[in-house]
Amino acid sequence: MQGFTPLSVCAAIAQKAVAAISQALLAATVAFLVLVTPTIADEGMWRPQQLLELRATLKAEGLKLPAEAISKLTDFPMSAVISLGGCTASFVSPKGLIVTNHHCAYSSIQHNSTVDNNLLESGFLAETFGRELPAAPGSRVYVTESLDRVTGQITANLAANLSPLERYRAIQTEEKALVSKCEKSAGYRCEIYSFHGGLEYYLIKQLAIRDVRLVYAPASSIGRFGGDTDNWMWPRHTGDWSFYRAYVDGDGKPSDYSADNVPFAPKSHLSVSAKGVADEDFVMVAGYPGRTNRYRIADEVAAMFAWSYPTAKRYREEMIRVIETAAPAGSEARIKYQSTLASLANYAKNYGSMIESYKRGDMLHKKRRLEIALRQWIDADPSRCQRCSSTIDTLQSLIARQQQHRQRDLLMAYMGRNSMLSSARRLLRLAHERRLPDSQREPGYQTRDMARFRDAMTRVSGRYHGSVDAEVLIHFMPEYVGLDPTERIVPFDGFFAIAEDFDADRVATQIRAMHATTQLADEQVRLAWMERPFGDFERSEDPFIQLALALFEHDLAKETKQNTLTGALQQARPAYMQALIAFYQSLGKTIYADANGSLRVSFGTVRGYAPKDGLLATPFTTLAGIAAKHIDGDHEFDVPSGLLAAIATGEFGGFDPQGFGSVPVNFLATLDSTGGNSGSPVMNDQAQLVGLLFDGVYESIIGDWDYDSGLNRSIQVDARYMLWVMKYVDGADNLLDEMDLVR
Repeated sequence: MQGFTPLSVCAAIAQKAVAAISQALLAATVAFLVLVTPTIADEGMWRPQQLLELRATLKAEGLKLPAEAISKLTDFPMSAVISLGGCTASFVSPKGLIVTNHHCAYSSIQHNSTVDNNLLESGFLAETFGRELPAAPGSRVYVTESLDRVTGQITANLAANLSPLERYRAIQTEEKALVSKCEKSAGYRCEIYSFHGGLEYYLIKQLAIRDVRLVYAPASSIGRFGGDTDNWMWPRHTGDWSFYRAYVDGDGKPSDYSADNVPFAPKSHLSVSAKGVADEDFVMVAGYPGRTNRYRIADEVAAMFAWSYPTAKRYREEMIRVIETAAPAGSEARIKYQSTLASLANYAKNYGSMIESYKRGDMLHKKRRLEIALRQWIDADPSRCQRCSSTIDTLQSLIARQQQHRQRDLLMAYMGRNSMLSSARRLLRLAHERRLPDSQREPGYQTRDMARFRDAMTRVSGRYHGSVDAEVLIHFMPEYVGLDPTERIVPFDGFFAIAEDFDADRVATQIRAMHATTQLADEQVRLAWMERPFGDFERSEDPFIQLALALFEHDLAKETKQNTLTGALQQARPAYMQALIAFYQSLGKTIYADANGSLRVSFGTVRGYAPKDGLLATPFTTLAGIAAKHIDGDHEFDVPSGLLAAIATGEFGGFDPQGFGSVPVNFLATLDSTGGNSGSPVMNDQAQLVGLLFDGVYESIIGDWDYDSGLNRSIQVDARYMLWVMKYVDGADNLLDEMDLVR
């Protein structure tokens, strides 16, 4: 990186200079770091290759396999762990059988549901390969095959005098060139992942399997048992699992859906342990966690928790109320929006816990203390890291710029979820980008992106109902009009003729008429617009295309402004992380990067916790808790009659470990995880699957920002419950026979 001492040199200098710090400052800093720095223990979402550094700890914690075995992406067990592009899953048979969470397969179950054949309610099982159903459009299975460090190719030649926007574009150009070269291998998807805010870059190559089929899903009364009430809560009794299968052509290459395709043969698959785990057993989880923010500065924390989370929570709750009113339960419209409602409710509750935990804790205070300690460490020897002394000030200035239009930007982001408006905007932008050479187009609009783009246009059909879409946009219009006039968007105001005397009824009528007359609601029309030139958009009379045109220049200008800020952050954030890592390394701390969607491994212990004074939560729930929660007619707690009957028989088939007297349903562990880990295989000390991670406890949600070993607990569905239901409730013997069960 231009203008900075290499990290290895910086760390080496730091080690030599620690002794020069005054004894008082050193003592205070060390005491402080005990509270705020990453430690080994159970904290950390580690890159597989980092596990070699932790081999002694892993062995001491209970891992029976050598650390080398779990550090290689292409070997067992890591080669069995796959991404679904938002969730994690794993192969559990040599015939491409995949297990993940029910909520990760929810869109595919919804996609195949109708009012007359509602698979969300009844569940689904394909007794033969031929009865398996196509997953939702755009479903993918990503098998990671290689990871290469490309920091030098991206940053080594960046000139020191580049403007922020020039820097952003130069990095993007290098990234696109590397991706293009990588994707010359047919059937692969390659992405550049940034670690430590841009201090390091890696190119990750994944086989992208696009013929994905739904194999088995229990009824939602099992898969989503407890609904929103139990979401993020303990005790939990949710059977959150489903099965897919990956298919390829006769040559083993990714292919679109075809009756001639054959099941994919993975390099390895996980055995499923019918023995399970017990309290205080070692466990580990491998998956693709989405995003954490544990290295953000104090100003970012303050902005997020004081304003962004509370506002986003309110917007989501309002959207839920509008959708539920416009789409009555049992209607076709409600089926289309069921997945949307689940997502809105999930994150609304997530944000609520974030806010509560933040108010109870001292995270902001710890962040400010860390920044003071870091400044003192840098100032003690200015030669440590060139230009490090101003890195916090620079970041603070950029974060302030980022917050300038936050109220308008967040509101417009939620209004922009309108399916017709978002489709029109994307199609218009595609026409604009297609006038450029492919290498110069924005990511998302290149030739490599067209299959995904088409899938996105197709998915709209299963998630859109005009009257519902209209009511959500209508709901937010008064809040938009209530913005300071200087914050409002002139072409948006002009399109809806918004003046000081806002006529809400007139605008609502206009929005409903737009949804009634747009042709973009027709899937074939949307797909056809993908091939149309920009001039056709300018001549179109479709109301949403006209709105997209009105906003087009504003959208481009906003994007340029955002890219400029991103370019500045791409220089400032690595500088901060370079200083912070050197600071931690000077005290012998091993550092993991924030989650960024790439493969990570966490390890921990099956263990309960004390969520509040006087309350101790044990680590397992059992079938008895399901029967106790049952409420006839309650959509969240109405247990299927077949499950109740199976519980009543007391036939546990060996899935009831000694001392339980029943089948374990869910269990807690100290595994460090976040969104994207849903569906991740939880493995025992021999890398056998013992459960699927599907949630965390309410008190640990803030772990995306601030780790607390006493409260951080993940929630897993126990493999024994999964196997028991498959055997005694749903009759999925064909799948049980296909998997390797370890008793």
